[in-house]
Amino acid sequence: MLASRRLEIFVTASIVVLDQITKAMIRPMLALHESQEVIPGLLDLTRVHNTGAAFGLLNAAEFPFKAVVMSLVACIALAGVAWYAATVPLSDRLARIGIAGVLGGAIGNLIDRAGTGYVLDFVDIYWGTWHFWAFNVADAAISIGVVFMILDILGIGRRSASNPV
Repeated sequence: MLASRRLEIFVTASIVVLDQITKAMIRPMLALHESQEVIPGLLDLTRVHNTGAAFGLLNAAEFPFKAVVMSLVACIALAGVAWYAATVPLSDRLARIGIAGVLGGAIGNLIDRAGTGYVLDFVDIYWGTWHFWAFNVADAAISIGVVFMILDILGIGRRSASNPV
């Protein structure tokens, strides 16, 4: 079981480090709203400052102490994920890895928000004139982690008692 915990810590820490490294690379490379084409017609690097929540929700909203409020919301969400993690058995590996992804992503974005008041997003996926919301490594880890947790809740990927391998 100790190996499982080490894996979770490794996944969480790796996501935080990769997220912060990629953001550190983007900062000097692109000015705000500047884009660099990576795959024509599909992928650009575009620097965006997200002062809101996931997928740019509340980004345009302005209210007093917005950065503090958004940081508090992120801390409450982190506490909720930590509580959920405490209830998930170590044997539910898919859920545990999902939780590690969510925690790593949340910590990565919280570091941004606490330091600058915004989260740096830069992955810009599009098709024609349709653009998905800009995101970063932390956002991707959170999304994948949530999918893993949902799959576990649905019983997909769980080891049965009759087939523990």
